[in-house]
Formats: sequence, structure tokens, C-alpha cells
Amino acid sequence: MSVIGCLAALVLFRRKRLPSADTPYRGGRVSVIIPARNEAHNLPYLLSSLNNQTRRPDEIIIVDDGSEDRTREVAESYGVKVVQNESLPAGWTGKTWAVWNGFLKSTGDLLVFLDADIRLSPDALNALLHARSQNGGVVSAVPFHHTEKFYERLALVPNILGMFAFMSPFERHNPQQGLYGSCIVATRKDYETVNGHDSIRFEVLDDLNLGAKFREAGIPVTNYLGGRDVAFRMYPGGLRSELEGFSKGAVTSTSKLSPFTVTLIAIWFITLIAGQSAWFLWPTAWAWPAAGAYLLFTLQIFLLTRYAGRFGWVMPLLHTLSVLFFLVTFIYSAYQVVFLKKVVWKGRTIEVGGRKPS
Repeated sequence: MSVIGCLAALVLFRRKRLPSADTPYRGGRVSVIIPARNEAHNLPYLLSSLNNQTRRPDEIIIVDDGSEDRTREVAESYGVKVVQNESLPAGWTGKTWAVWNGFLKSTGDLLVFLDADIRLSPDALNALLHARSQNGGVVSAVPFHHTEKFYERLALVPNILGMFAFMSPFERHNPQQGLYGSCIVATRKDYETVNGHDSIRFEVLDDLNLGAKFREAGIPVTNYLGGRDVAFRMYPGGLRSELEGFSKGAVTSTSKLSPFTVTLIAIWFITLIAGQSAWFLWPTAWAWPAAGAYLLFTLQIFLLTRYAGRFGWVMPLLHTLSVLFFLVTFIYSAYQVVFLKKVVWKGRTIEVGGRKPS
């Protein structure tokens, strides 16, 4: 069974990295739009990296989405344009409202949407712009996850599953193919064609639903691995924020994926769970086969972390802990979606499938 699971991962995972580009992108004016809610600790990393790009953006817009920390002051200290969102209208989620307002203030021919926790290599923006030019349509990058604390490394298995979902070859033919919302590049014309984030104003999974809008309009969607060019540190604020962040989309995201992608992900994860039996079968006759399965998955996980993020060596070796974290996350997500009909993120309650964030 473990061999079948590992083979499923090989089918799912495509190592599609951002292309290198020797010349600066010259295809038009570039606007970077960054929604930020209580991101004073993250913005210096992102804004410093944007100032060091080989192809620098023509304008950077920070949308302060009702922050309660020094987000605005930090942004202003870098000399970027700051848009202040004072209130959240009914029918919008916080991020969609922030991004839309940033777009309305922008002037670029190319729009680059970045989450505040993104960190870029000096060539990242140039690579993203060239990738979009080569493919046409809209592109996104799945960032490389930098972790520093032990609890952050519990995200190992969720990150691997995310890579499978976005890099699966079956998603290329999925009419609901999603984008990775932390890093998206589109032309202004294409964004306006689908009415951008206004068209998905009430959606919790803005990135997956925005990708589907582009595909519906006949605009190609291409996803890359961020590798060393596009990285992030997702949840430095504690275990609770990590649980809330992953649980808000753990259940609902599966409805957007190709059935083939979902099936192979399920095979990999179920056989991964079966491999955890090695901890309970010692010293029975099944101990050695179970240990072999566990070690096989350990080896594969070590290899996948080269693309997923920096998780040290303890978590890949003791990946049981990350498996348990994902199971708790998934159960909590199902509880919110099925019973509460709402999820919580960054201090806001958002109705699932509804129109009234509060």
C-alpha cells in the first residue's frame, strides 16, 4: 500500500519552477498590490525585498485593512502608497475588499498581488513577469515555506498537500483551476475582464474562485513552484493562527479540485496514515512491514521538503505529528463549515457561502 501511495505522489507532483530571465521585463507599467491586516512584523521583509528587485515595480500599494498594529506607519516609512480601509461592507470578505480597493487606486498595466508575508529573491518579480508573458493569461506561485519555530513545522503535511493540489497535472484541464492567492500576476485587461475580486467578493477561498473566473473567461491559468524566488513565513503569530489559517479552506477547497487530483491525494494521505501504524505494532509480526512503509514515506517527505519549505529534519522524520495536526485541522474545518456555517480568520467571522462577513 505504501508503494501505491508514493506512486500517487509521483503522479501528482510536477516540479515546475519559475523560469530564469536574463533581461529586465519591459512589457509595461507594474503595480504591486498588498492587502495587509496587522502585518507590521511582515511588511519590512516584503518591502525591503521589493526595493531590491532587479526589475523594480513602478508602484507599490499597501491596503491597510483595519489593522490594530503599526501596519500603516511601517508602510509609510518605506514611502509606498497606503490605502486605508476603514470599514468592511456587507457581502465582502476582508481580503477581497482590500485587494479590490488597491486595484482601484493602481495605474499599472500589470498587476502583482502579494500577501504581506511574502519574501522575494532579487530576481523574483522579473521571473514572475516573464513567466506571465511566456504563458499568457494569469500566473501564480506556490511559495517556499520558511519556518522558524517547532509549531510552524507542523504545517509540513498541509504544505505538501497544497503542492499536490496546485501542481497536479490534472488541474491543467480543470475548468475550476485555482490560483495560489499569496502571489498572483495578471494583466489589467484580464483582471477587468473577470471583474477581479469584485466578482468573488463573498468567497472565503478567493484564490481558487478567482482562478475559476479566469478559466471561465477563457484566460489561461498557470501555477509555479516559488522555489528560492518566492517564499513566505506563514504563521509567526502562534499555533492558533496556524490552525485558523489552514482550517478556513481545508474542506471547501476539495470541491474545486479535479476528481483525479482528489483521488490521488486521498490515496497518498490514507496510505500515509496507514504507515503510522508502525508506532503501534511493535513488536508484532507486522512491525517490520509497517516500519518499512513508514521509512518509505519518510524518505519521500524529505525529498518533497526540498520544494515545500524549510522544515528541519525532526518533523520529516516524525511526520506523525504533522499528520495529526492536519487531521485536527480538517476536523475543525468540517465543524466550522458543516455545523457553524462560518470560519474565523484574523479576528473576523466569515459566513461560508454567504454574503455577510462580520
